[in-house]
Amino acid sequence: MSLKVGIVGLPNVGKSTLFNAVSAAGAEAANYPFATIEPNVGVVAVPDERLDVLARLAASRRVVPTSLELVDIAGLVRGASKGEGLGNQFLSHIREVDAIVHVVRCFVDDDVVHVDGSVDPTRDIEVVETELLLKDLEAVEKRADRAARTARSGDREAAREAEVLVRLRTHLGEGEPARTYAASPDERALYRDLGLLTDKPVLYAANVGERQLAADAVPDPMVEVVRSIAAAQAAEVVVICAEAEAEIAELDPAERAEFLADLGLQRSGLDALVAAAYRLLGLVTFLTAGPKESRAWTVRSGTPAPRAAREVHSDIERGFIRAEVISFEDYARYGSEQAVRDAGRLRVEGKDYVIADGDVVHFRFNV
Repeated sequence: MSLKVGIVGLPNVGKSTLFNAVSAAGAEAANYPFATIEPNVGVVAVPDERLDVLARLAASRRVVPTSLELVDIAGLVRGASKGEGLGNQFLSHIREVDAIVHVVRCFVDDDVVHVDGSVDPTRDIEVVETELLLKDLEAVEKRADRAARTARSGDREAAREAEVLVRLRTHLGEGEPARTYAASPDERALYRDLGLLTDKPVLYAANVGERQLAADAVPDPMVEVVRSIAAAQAAEVVVICAEAEAEIAELDPAERAEFLADLGLQRSGLDALVAAAYRLLGLVTFLTAGPKESRAWTVRSGTPAPRAAREVHSDIERGFIRAEVISFEDYARYGSEQAVRDAGRLRVEGKDYVIADGDVVHFRFNV
């Protein structure tokens, strides 16, 4: 499953610095607006300690984690919906992602210029969200007008589409994002192809200075502002320090653990960000293990076993017979697939079985 998460925000909030740390793709990080013009794309391994345990127990020669694509998109400015700055490019690139990580600057540094001259998380979030709303409003108005014209000829489907879109236009006009619009699945299908920017799930990344990152640091007022805004949207917040993440990315595992321990942290901001993005997209991980490789696979929550099998190979879905399933906890407890079988803890599941996070699966099939 190929999933894209777009990193968005105003210029100079730390998007490209974070992207460099995340993907080691070498995106240009400069102290001026629009250092990123074309979107940089990096494939990010999703950290999963379970995979390392499985690989050790199964004596796997190779370990293959699941991954996300992160897209670093050009910084947005006020008026982007009307083409200001790199607005049109920026907005078209957002349409192509599955979810958004909105990086919000929560650090003060006179050496890093702010496009509006001061650091204000509330204002900065409003600028980005307003531009996305305005662009969506423009797209919905055009489609609603076209549907209304077609409906005048007696086209009932067009009349229904126009009715839904007019209600959506009102919703957006009140400053509410498309993702909070109450619509049935059939109604959503009428405008899904518009790729509305505010219909995408959002995760806030509060980018702080290293001194604010320590586990025993006093709660930062700017971070609390971001938390409050996110809470009103039922969204998550991850506190990161992009500069620290860039340092961590260059360390070996032992040094990385020591660096985090010095800050009183158990995991990096990047690990927390990727885990939160997974939750945001409603994803689960299932695992396969053997002497050749131990591997993690990504599917959406609620995926039946045959559809999950397609991630491994389309032939397995087509010839699916059954899934032999072991919970990761049982695999780790008993130490091998054979020991799990002997303990009677291996489950045989059919086509209706829904894959759960942490399932270790062996698919049986016949083509």
